[in-house]
Amino acid sequence: MIVNLQGAESSLGRRMIDFCSGVTYALGGAMDKVADQVFLLTPSNVEVSAEEKRRLQERGLYRS
Repeated sequence: MIVNLQGAESSLGRRMIDFCSGVTYALGGAMDKVADQVFLLTPSNVEVSAEEKRRLQERGLYRS
């Protein structure tokens, strides 16, 4: 899941990140910051391939 908080108020963004990081941690997943105020959340059984990361980079939604 990609969570884009670029248009959110900072207080809402902080609450969303706290919630998302808690859920991700509880499920054993991963949370990566892929751009300014954009996060990629993945469950423990999902690995984002290099090809998919490249596609996200092309769209401006992933930074290496």
